[in-house]
Amino acid sequence: MTGISKPVITLVGHCRPDIFALTAAIKGFFPDAEVKTANDTSEMSMPSNLLLVNRILDGQFPDESGIELIRGLPEDAPPAILLTNFPEHAQAAIEAGAQPGFGKADARSPKAENAIRNALAVSIHDESPT
Repeated sequence: MTGISKPVITLVGHCRPDIFALTAAIKGFFPDAEVKTANDTSEMSMPSNLLLVNRILDGQFPDESGIELIRGLPEDAPPAILLTNFPEHAQAAIEAGAQPGFGKADARSPKAENAIRNALAVSIHDESPT
């Protein structure tokens, strides 16, 4: 996916305040990004380049665990990142198939930007100037 200039990023299982904050952070990194939300499994079938999954899912999911949701993603699913401030949950998510992520407290940080760029396989050098 190198060179994606307008990524579609889906926020999975986040509450409204977090959706607002995460959307602002993503738009700061990728001004042309399309940010979607999914608060049940049917909404996860939308085309997306990346899933940003809440550790404890808000919405109508069969399980409240974001790690279990990641573990159950089909092979053809877009890459997923678990948003958590707990290192042990971040490691469990990676073991379940997630890309290295970040916590909500770091949402506007270079760490978050790098995690998203790496998950999208987009380097800073591939971005076109706007």
